Amino acid sequence: MTVRPVVRQTFRLNDLLDMVLSVTGKDAARIQQILRSGTVVYHFYRYWWAGFEADEGDLRAALALFPDADPVRAFSPKQCAAAIFESSGEKPKALLELDRAAGSHRRLFHRKSFWDRLLEIAGGEHPAYQTYSYGQHADLYVLNLNEERLAEMAVAAERFAPGKLRASLHTIPRAARIVFVCPRPASPSPADSPLAAKPRAE
Repeated sequence: MTVRPVVRQTFRLNDLLDMVLSVTGKDAARIQQILRSGTVVYHFYRYWWAGFEADEGDLRAALALFPDADPVRAFSPKQCAAAIFESSGEKPKALLELDRAAGSHRRLFHRKSFWDRLLEIAGGEHPAYQTYSYGQHADLYVLNLNEERLAEMAVAAERFAPGKLRASLHTIPRAARIVFVCPRPASPSPADSPLAAKPRAE
């Protein structure tokens, strides 16, 4: 059994909302319920506070400060921070999560990395906008994979990925799609009243 200590922390209301949004999205009714209940699980920790009633108008004004999904937002390879290779099915499973730093490792005497080639392929295919992820603070774009795209990526892995990275890319042939994670530029957080909360592992 693993026991984690109870720690008391002070959060501003917008910090608490940021955590709750990762669970609920911009669902004002669910957010009100969670604020009233005084507890939420975030990143495997349970946070709790003295529950309170949030005025609907004030809550909507606070939520307006957070980003919304923007389907017309164009895919920009330069903004991508990670690529998640997923399986097929109604509930796809993540087969590989590749971040920019890991994917950018280069083979000796090679000027291009697997990450460079991956985004070249994606840029030419124009991944479709999926949604905004509050948990990842990023827009998500999806590229469905066919045999031709899988073959291109397999060649890129063999040609550009160094040994350790190349070994982790063996899951590519089993992938059905890639979710590209593209963070938005951070916007200043509004100041508000501090709210005490105590995190505890669930």
